[in-house]
Amino acid sequence: MKHLSRRALLGLIGASAVTVPLLTSEAAAVCATAVGLDDPAKKEIAMQLVSSAENSSLDWKAQYKYIEDIGDGRGYTAGIIGFCSGTGDMLDLVELYTDRKPGNVLARYLPALRQVDGSDSHAGLDPNFPGDWRRAAQDAEFRRAQDDERDRVYFNPAVRQGKTDGLRVLGQFAYYDAIVMHGDGDDPTSFRNIRGRALNRARPPAQGGDEVTYLNAFLDARVWAMKQEEAHSDTSRVDTAQRVFLRKGNLNLDPPLDWKVYGDSYHIG
Repeated sequence: MKHLSRRALLGLIGASAVTVPLLTSEAAAVCATAVGLDDPAKKEIAMQLVSSAENSSLDWKAQYKYIEDIGDGRGYTAGIIGFCSGTGDMLDLVELYTDRKPGNVLARYLPALRQVDGSDSHAGLDPNFPGDWRRAAQDAEFRRAQDDERDRVYFNPAVRQGKTDGLRVLGQFAYYDAIVMHGDGDDPTSFRNIRGRALNRARPPAQGGDEVTYLNAFLDARVWAMKQEEAHSDTSRVDTAQRVFLRKGNLNLDPPLDWKVYGDSYHIG
């Protein structure tokens, strides 16, 4: 079952999103030697953790073909990161795919995707868009496009900001999971404003703060943001997953990992 866990309207996060001071020498030393979430093995763990919450499965690669309207006001939700027809990222994905492979099975929906952007409308998409999405997912080029857009819009910015803040793998993942759900727009529940609430309570390692204290503040702010929207009100992906790792001091997300989301148990050995 796909759980209701989608982001707000999208904005791009970049180095200019929030200004932070240079790393302290201690935090810089940690960042220089530590493995980040962009390490292939850690990235695979991140994909499985998000998939457990988004798709109730560790098999994130099975989600390229996923598509449905989950009734959260964002139109169709689809693919490995839940690209939405109402939030612009699905449009960006199909445009990228069409640039790379003109005449693909989804290219004819570009005018409709531009029209429904910002709404939950299916106008111009029904009845064949879901079936055509699943057909496109059989194409390796479309799967690569999904990977690339996931990294450009969500994964890479989260890792970049996490490293800038002096956070290790768990903190970088907490940022990634937040951007996946909330995006990085200007609304109060966006990633940048979740991070801003945390910064009002604690300093990250880059500013001389304690990493565990800061991550607790960030997760508190994340839970607050989730509770602002009924679709996100189940906070178990924080409470019985990320906080479990934090309480154990597993700041590098080293296996074995055991967690629960929406009452379901998961394990990575």
